[in-house]
Amino acid sequence: MINKLLILLIAVIGLSCGEVFFDEDPQNNPTTNFEILWKRMDERYSFFEYKKINWDSIYQMYRPQVNDNMTPQELFDVMEAMLNTLKDAHVNLRSDFDVSFYNYYANSPSNFDFKVLEENYLGNYRITGRLINTIIDDVGYIHYRSFQQPITEENLDFLVERFRGLKGLIIDIRNNEGGDPANGFRFARRIAKERTYIYTTIYKNGTNRNDFTAPSDAYLDTNDKVKFDLPIVLLTNRVTYSAGNFFTAMLKALPDVTVVGDTTGGGGGVPIGWELPNGWFFNYSNSITYLPDGFIIEDGIPPDIQIDISEEDRIAGVDTILEFAIQILRN
Repeated sequence: MINKLLILLIAVIGLSCGEVFFDEDPQNNPTTNFEILWKRMDERYSFFEYKKINWDSIYQMYRPQVNDNMTPQELFDVMEAMLNTLKDAHVNLRSDFDVSFYNYYANSPSNFDFKVLEENYLGNYRITGRLINTIIDDVGYIHYRSFQQPITEENLDFLVERFRGLKGLIIDIRNNEGGDPANGFRFARRIAKERTYIYTTIYKNGTNRNDFTAPSDAYLDTNDKVKFDLPIVLLTNRVTYSAGNFFTAMLKALPDVTVVGDTTGGGGGVPIGWELPNGWFFNYSNSITYLPDGFIIEDGIPPDIQIDISEEDRIAGVDTILEFAIQILRN
């Protein structure tokens, strides 16, 4: 589950995706800090129209709660509440005493229990690099816990050979909350048999609400490495986020992949970082990404087949989603 350490990790990724900007010598008081935060979001956040949010009305709601006599904690709480109206886990505020985050998977079924996996399916599993893997009868299985954990071409070479000749391969990214998208591309290139159009992105590039770059199409290029030449099922749930969301978009575009489980958690905007006069940092989404059919992935990508784990199955040690994926590949 998401935690504040993960938010700090997302923040580092966000800062690597863009610059950290500084105004020259602004006043450092609660009012100024609030105004800079609101204005930067107003000018650069990408999803106001998509989420049907009137940011001006949000200002009218929260600005009266700010005064120059309030404590840092009081200011932080007001800013956090304002940012959480965006319902975007790529939007967060970081001080030396707290980190804000939006819980994007609240009230969703977990659809994942590693203990059930470990006790009933994984057997004497291997950990190849950071990829937990095993063979369940005649089906290969890989669990990738975090895209922040690097994978290498050598890891993938080993796994391609391990699973050669099986009925199919299950790639499980349930509870994978993101990380470095480059790991997703490296993995997906071992599946793509030809150059494939996977999504289109536009970036916020001006202060007006509709200032965006021209659409930029992304392609998944193949390579000369050995491939997972098998039917593939990708398992997702609501905790699958950010780079996990983008990996789902990549694989959904490939012909031999079926996505099973729950809608991903989303996170379709590139996070950009900014520093306030008081030294607090915040991130915000600066782009919009569309699937080839025009579907915006910010709030998650639906599976091809929706399956939930019932509590009765979980208690009985049965992973309903994994069982369904195995039957798809065997049939």
